[in-house]
Formats: sequence, C-alpha cells, structure tokens
Amino acid sequence: MSDIAIRTQNLGKLYRMGQYIGYSLREGMMDAFLAPFRRLRRHPPPVSNQNDYIWALKDISFEVKQGEAVGIIGRNGAGKTTLLRVLTRITEPTEGYAEIYGRVGSLLEVGTGFHAELTGRENIYLNGAVLGMKKKEIDQKFDEIVAFSEIERFIDTPMKRFSSGMQMRLAFSVAAHLEPEILLVDEVLAVGDAAFQKKCLGKMGNVAGEGRTVLLVSHRMEAIMGLCSRAIWLDSGSIVTDGPADKVVREYLSEVSRQAEMQGTLAERTDRAGDGRIRFTELRLRDSMRHSVDSVASGDSIEFVLSYTTAGKPVRNASVWLWIRDGYGRRLLCLWSRLTGDDFEYLPPEGELVCSVPRFPLVPGSYSIDLNSSVNGIKADKIDGAAKLEVDTGDFFGTGRPLTDIGDSLCEHSWRLDEARD
Repeated sequence: MSDIAIRTQNLGKLYRMGQYIGYSLREGMMDAFLAPFRRLRRHPPPVSNQNDYIWALKDISFEVKQGEAVGIIGRNGAGKTTLLRVLTRITEPTEGYAEIYGRVGSLLEVGTGFHAELTGRENIYLNGAVLGMKKKEIDQKFDEIVAFSEIERFIDTPMKRFSSGMQMRLAFSVAAHLEPEILLVDEVLAVGDAAFQKKCLGKMGNVAGEGRTVLLVSHRMEAIMGLCSRAIWLDSGSIVTDGPADKVVREYLSEVSRQAEMQGTLAERTDRAGDGRIRFTELRLRDSMRHSVDSVASGDSIEFVLSYTTAGKPVRNASVWLWIRDGYGRRLLCLWSRLTGDDFEYLPPEGELVCSVPRFPLVPGSYSIDLNSSVNGIKADKIDGAAKLEVDTGDFFGTGRPLTDIGDSLCEHSWRLDEARD
C-alpha cells in the first residue's frame, strides 16, 4: 500500500482577469460526496490574449507522505490559498492533476462549509456528513468539539449571528476533531485571539503526532518552524524551494529582506499596511552619547529613533511598537509603548519617536525589525522587515568574558549559596 497522502503533477490554475472561475460551495460539496478519491486532471483552454490571463499556479509537482506536516509559505499572491482550494476541490485545476488519498478536513476561509441559517450544532453534523462520517461517530466527538471551540453558550444560535472569530473557532474545532486523515489549514487562524491561535497550533501538532497529514499555510514563520518538518516556498504560482523547514524559511526570509532593501528608504516602501494616519519615514540607532550608530553591543544602551509624518494632521491616542525577529522570523523582543504606559495622547504632524533600551538583552547576531503603529486601536502603519539590526559581542555581565552558546537573550541575575537550615 502506498504511503502517499497527496500527489500533484504539473498542477496549474489559470484565471481570467476580472472573471470568477471556480466551483460554488454547493458544487464543491457535491464533488466531495460523489468523488472523494477523484483524480483531478485538466488541460489548459486556448488563450487568445495572454494579457487577459494570470497563472495563479504553474507546474506544481510534489508529494506529501502520510503523517507529514508541511508548511506552505510565500508572499501574498504567491498561490498558497489557490493550491489549497484545488486540493479541497473548491476550485478545479486548469492543467495537471492532484490526487488525494484520505478523508480531508479543511479550514480555508471563515464560514466555508457552514450554512448561515443553521445553528452551530446543526453545522457540526453537516460538516461531519460532508466528511463521510456517520451520525454515531459525530455524536461521540460532539462534546469535545464544542468544548474546544469555547462557544458552548451559542451552540444553538444560527451561524449568521456568529462573529468571524466565533465561526473560526467552531470551524477549526470541527476540522480538527472529526478525525480527517488530511488536515488543510489556511492563514484564517489569524482571525482568532492569541490564546486560541496557540491552542489551535497545539491541536495541529497533536494531529500530526497521531500520524495524520497536515498542510499549513501561514505567514507566521515561528508556526511553520514549530509544527512542520518540511516547507514549500511558492512565488508567483511556482515552487521556489521544497525542503527542510528551517532551511526553506531562512532562504525565504533572506529573500524578503533583500527585496525590502531594494525598495529604498522607509518613506519609499510600498509593502506597508495601515490607513496611513501615521507613516514611518526613517529609523536610525543612537548610542548613549546620542551619536548615530550602525549596530549595538549586548548590554549597551541604545535608542531607536523613529521619524514619522501624519499627513499634515495631528493624531490622538497613538500606539507604536517594534518587533525584533531572528533569522527564522521568530519574535524575540517587543518594544511597545502600551506595555510601558507610554502611548501617545497627542502626536504633532511630524516628529521623532524615541524608544530607549538601557541594556540591550539580545545575544550577538543579525536580526530584523518590524515597525507597527495604531491610532485608536486601528492599524495606521505596518512595515515588516523595516530594517536590519546587527548585535555585536558586549560585556553584558561585566566579567570580561565573551558570550557563546547562551540562547537568544540575556537578563541580569546572580547566584548564591543558601546556608543549610536546621
């Protein structure tokens, strides 16, 4: 018996600009009922004007073994979600084919697979039926699904009255608990709160540990690194690299950083998000003598000086923070005005925001900085990979000894011998 769970061969998906091409939910559900092990094989239609079409996927070939946890990474528009939509039969491929060996549970979009007029309880049974489960099997899992979703009070409420977060909670719980042999999860987990996201990642880890197959699309490299042993990097609909997760993630982040540098100064960056009420224009480092520097040593005092504009209008109730990440994209340090009670009640139309760190706690290495701001809780400006940060060896503990093999961060501490008591 083959140990392959998913196989794709020369898979491609062609879209015509401005035209929707794909299955409705009803058609997708019918396919799931009638052909659970169907081979999807298509050939591209004749194209009269290439400029009217775009390949969302092109020549995608890979295999996933049973029990493997694979991360799918890439920038927005790389084809990640389209790939999962093809694998779940929501969308038909234009060319090539995909083979799925096993029962598939998926979470691609909030509300997908749910009927708005049915209650949460009824939708659990509907989803179970789509997966080919008998009512008795669903009954056995029902209490566990509801408990994990943490929406017991609303389980008999129509889904149309659920918030997007509540829908996501129930959808993930159904997908993970009805024992699919293959679990496909998109970045939709970002809808939930941080505690529930962590809970979901833990559950996916358990699913993978039980020998079931997991495909995870995520922009959170720490999630990919923590859950997946393998990663596939997509760009412009094609596979760039397929290999060990740590290697692929590092290559991907290096390329993202390189492309960010090519965009020029912060003021010129186009890969930013937010409504623009605050706009970062420059980030520089300053030492304790207020001199501009290119790097910081472990244990040294450092200031992050952030220039900004507000489109000519002052803003109120602003919050600003920096994330400092390592080479694998893991968040190591958060410098946030809200954490220290230093949010800004009033910001003039332009100026400089200064974040002071008296003893920088990270070990020597290369890091990246993400910039974030909000006004009245609404995202104003966000730039990932806004700058690189080089941390040099420093005498953090005042011992004159170099720092080697000591993890990621440092903190002041001391040791003593307590005298034995009678």
